[in-house]
Amino acid sequence: MSDPKEYKQGGGTAPWLSIVGIGEDGLAGLGEASRAAIANADHVFGGKRHLHLAKDRIKGEALSWPSPFDPDFSAIVKLRGARVCVLASGEPFFFGVGASLVRVIDPTQMLVLPAPSSFSLAAAKLGWPLQEVELLSLHARPIELLRPLLQPGRRIMALTSKASSPAQICTYLHDLGFAASRITVLEALGGPDEKISTRTVAGFDLLNINALNIIALEVAASDEAPVIPCTSGLPDGWFEHDGQISKREIRALTLSALQPRAGQLLWDIGSGSGSVAIEWMLAHPSLRAIAIERDPARAKRIARNAGSFGVPSLQVVQGAAPRALKGLPPPDVIFVGGGGSSANLMEAAMEALPSGGRLVANGVTIEMETALAVLAEKQGGALTRIALSRRSGLGSLQTFRPALPITQWAWRKP
Repeated sequence: MSDPKEYKQGGGTAPWLSIVGIGEDGLAGLGEASRAAIANADHVFGGKRHLHLAKDRIKGEALSWPSPFDPDFSAIVKLRGARVCVLASGEPFFFGVGASLVRVIDPTQMLVLPAPSSFSLAAAKLGWPLQEVELLSLHARPIELLRPLLQPGRRIMALTSKASSPAQICTYLHDLGFAASRITVLEALGGPDEKISTRTVAGFDLLNINALNIIALEVAASDEAPVIPCTSGLPDGWFEHDGQISKREIRALTLSALQPRAGQLLWDIGSGSGSVAIEWMLAHPSLRAIAIERDPARAKRIARNAGSFGVPSLQVVQGAAPRALKGLPPPDVIFVGGGGSSANLMEAAMEALPSGGRLVANGVTIEMETALAVLAEKQGGALTRIALSRRSGLGSLQTFRPALPITQWAWRKP
């Protein structure tokens, strides 16, 4: 992808690219500036629906988006200096084409004329304060992204891209234990085909839904519904695993030591079930993670777990570290699981971190504990012994049985 600075024009030249937000009401909903931008353009780009809505104002060349879609917008970039207009749905920088265009064209070369977003139109119809609503796009994205947002009493709005999406969402929610939730389907908002319908998830029966729809959820959960808490330490049984999993309490302490910060990338080396990487990503939508796992069956299991917890963007690398680390995007934070004891692995992990990067390693074997003690002596950092006991039966009585103790080394690279 080209560097945006390549397209800068100096000398105060007026923007050559206009991005006009347009709704289902077409030209009737546009102001004079938006109408002028369309009429004065030599080239007008947009989806077929957008071009049809604006056809009476287009005087230049009307160009539909290519299929497959070109993420580099080569056709637009080549026209730099001409009068170009891009038609977008509503607010171009709210899950819109503007966010993609700005990656290849400097924003100083754009005149952006937004219209109300679908979310704004839906909020106006429902009387929902937008600042109190969870907003996301499911346009060509998995519906499992809803999972972390399913909190009882909360409201969610989601853009969809298919007529079948609302029914699929209801099936997903029903199977998870959220059948009592209310779903409102808002179709073709702002246009002549606008339609708004409300059902419970369990009683959803809508047919012939317009493909241009947005769904609004009022979340209600059964007592058994697996509501993801807003803190780390999810039940072990929620993960698919073969016993190779950082146990709930250890995982919570590990996430605390990893200290997730917005936008950071984690390498989870020896990921097992993927539980640490998954909970890392659940801490904030901007967090990213790469799970490195040498066992093929476990690597596939990690991907399934990531999907079921609503973090399908978790990258899974199947291979043995340190060899599997080569070529990966540089991490901000690294976690090394309890089984590793390779000096080469720890050396590679420490080398991969930038200055200020954080590493947390959990040791359960004598060999790993010894290696961590040596590293703590040489490199500094915090060395912690974690010992947990859980209640267990002893004949007709109860006792506490200790779990394997964990030695944890937390280090920040100078």
